[in-house]
Amino acid sequence: MMIRTLSLALAVGLGLAVGGLVPQVTHTVQSVAKAAVSSIGASWPVALQAREQTLASLEAEPGEAGHAAEDGHGHAEPEGAADDHGDEEAEGAGDGHGHDEGVEAGGDARGHSEGGEEAEGAIHLSAAQIEAANVEVAAVQAGSLARRLSVPGIVTLNADRVARIPAKVVGTVAELRKRLGDEVAEDEVIAVLESREVAEAKSEYLAAVVNFDLQKTLFEREQSLWEKKITAEQQFLKARATFTEAELQADLARQKLSALDVGEQEATALREPSVTTLRQKQIRSPIAGRVVERLVDLGSPVGGDGQATELYVVADLSSVWVELTVPTSDLEIVQEGQKVEVSTGGTDRRTTGEIVFVSPSLDPETRSARVIAEIENQDLAWRPGSFVTAEIITEEEPVDLAIPQAAVQRLEGSQVVFVRTPEGFEAREITLGRSDAHMAEIVSGLEPGESIAVENTFILKAELGKGEAEHAH
Repeated sequence: MMIRTLSLALAVGLGLAVGGLVPQVTHTVQSVAKAAVSSIGASWPVALQAREQTLASLEAEPGEAGHAAEDGHGHAEPEGAADDHGDEEAEGAGDGHGHDEGVEAGGDARGHSEGGEEAEGAIHLSAAQIEAANVEVAAVQAGSLARRLSVPGIVTLNADRVARIPAKVVGTVAELRKRLGDEVAEDEVIAVLESREVAEAKSEYLAAVVNFDLQKTLFEREQSLWEKKITAEQQFLKARATFTEAELQADLARQKLSALDVGEQEATALREPSVTTLRQKQIRSPIAGRVVERLVDLGSPVGGDGQATELYVVADLSSVWVELTVPTSDLEIVQEGQKVEVSTGGTDRRTTGEIVFVSPSLDPETRSARVIAEIENQDLAWRPGSFVTAEIITEEEPVDLAIPQAAVQRLEGSQVVFVRTPEGFEAREITLGRSDAHMAEIVSGLEPGESIAVENTFILKAELGKGEAEHAH
């Protein structure tokens, strides 16, 4: 306001100066100029009106001003130029036209902003910033809406992938090669027992093998002589019977070792026996997994009455079960093969599985049915014994386009998503249709294949609000 007032004062002063230099200016012009000077302290519209009247009067009598310039003012043209320049400065500073130009300039700025209305919803972020903010992006595609039944559950070992390692013989623990939590390979030796029973079985097998080798040699010799008509047939038949008996004894001794879980590799090593190897029994794991229980200590007796009969429990934790408790009222809609989404409270960890068993009977105490779902556990994140919440998908309805509920944000009463652009993201208004607890149907606003932010979208909403605040400032 102060600048406009000073500009008006300058303009009026120049008008008075022109009047002093040109005596022929009409009395009307001087009166109007004096009126304008006296109104400087008044409101801006009154001063502006007085100044416009002065300019109008000067323009109305160009002849008199030109005559005054010819009457002795040799520098009439420079003065006229100065007048025009002064008028132009005054007009540019505070007349109506200057104000209009300022408004027009402001209009251009708003027009730039309005022209950038699309840009107002733009968020400029680099790929590194997006990754640092953990904003997950996914393509818009067809999906399904599901009816879900939420029930509690507990993670347990997969009974199909658990091995309890037995002692199988009476003896004592000589070696324990695995500790709790250790990884175990299939057929790996995990313990060694010392057993009199094993020593006797190995000795019997060795004797049977030696006798078999001897009888085999004698039989082959008698057979050769009989074929050459050198020996009697009776001797040949006797040698064959003895050889057959020896072979049978060797087979029986080998079967006895197999019953004691002595493998072929260990049996072959008996060809060069020692007292130590005779009484030792190697314990091998039948599956690959981890040791989840160790049931004996070094030197413990095993296999006898009142003694431990198992050494280890090995479990393959790459797959676990979730035992679900389903109320009787909901049991009719639960079936084997249905999908299950498992989550834990207080974390964002989720996984999917499948119902593999629905008990045909009810628990007499809880009056609920035992339902088992199987889930993958390659990263060992789901620990047996953990309490979880499971959502059984009992019904699914396909839709053309569906997005996660977490992708939708509300801005100024509208529902928007953030579409990925080369510069970052752009907020776009959408129309939603049907929805369930996790997904929502898209009616309009998105096309198949477009990439949108589906996780941590609140960060983008905050970033957009910050950018609009800075722009308004």
